[in-house]
Amino acid sequence: MTLPILYSYRRCPYAMRARIALRQAGIAVEIREIALRDKPREMLAVSPKGTVPVLVLPGGTVIDESLDIMRWALRQHDPDGWLHDETRSLALIADNDGAFKQALDRYKYADRYPQQPAAAWRAMGECFLQALECHLCAHDNLLGPAASIADVAIFPFVRQFAMVDVVWFESAPYPALRAWLDCWLGSALFLDIMQKQLPWQSQQHQ
Repeated sequence: MTLPILYSYRRCPYAMRARIALRQAGIAVEIREIALRDKPREMLAVSPKGTVPVLVLPGGTVIDESLDIMRWALRQHDPDGWLHDETRSLALIADNDGAFKQALDRYKYADRYPQQPAAAWRAMGECFLQALECHLCAHDNLLGPAASIADVAIFPFVRQFAMVDVVWFESAPYPALRAWLDCWLGSALFLDIMQKQLPWQSQQHQ
């Protein structure tokens, strides 16, 4: 049986959320771990923009946006109902992928954005963290007692934000957010999709 092909990069938060959704849906894929500085021509041929994740289905259909991959996978099989309240989920994910991701990039790579100090970029990102903390003070997950696609799509980015300055994050006024993040980081799903593997060898190197 020919498996779908997923071009991925282990540490990319967009790729993380795609891998988790595929694993949750029970969809077996051939994962092709890429090297960012040497992207395989096979991936660029099907998705010239050159970013991961890229999912290539056996019939040739290409899905090259992480959220589209998540929704496609969960529409095949959604055992825990992650697609419930999809409208609110998508709105919260849009906030994550927009203003928060922009602040995250500037905070993480502050030396590339000298217009403001790192603390200023961090403060911009904290607007979103504060909103998440409010959600999580009310219930265990972002949109209620049960996990949703919003939780899965957002936590890899909060993880990245937390890793910029771990000491600061551990003392920041977001206890509910930290507990939620720790829960996802310790989950079997996350540990499974984060196993290391060697970069896939493209035919150009064979």
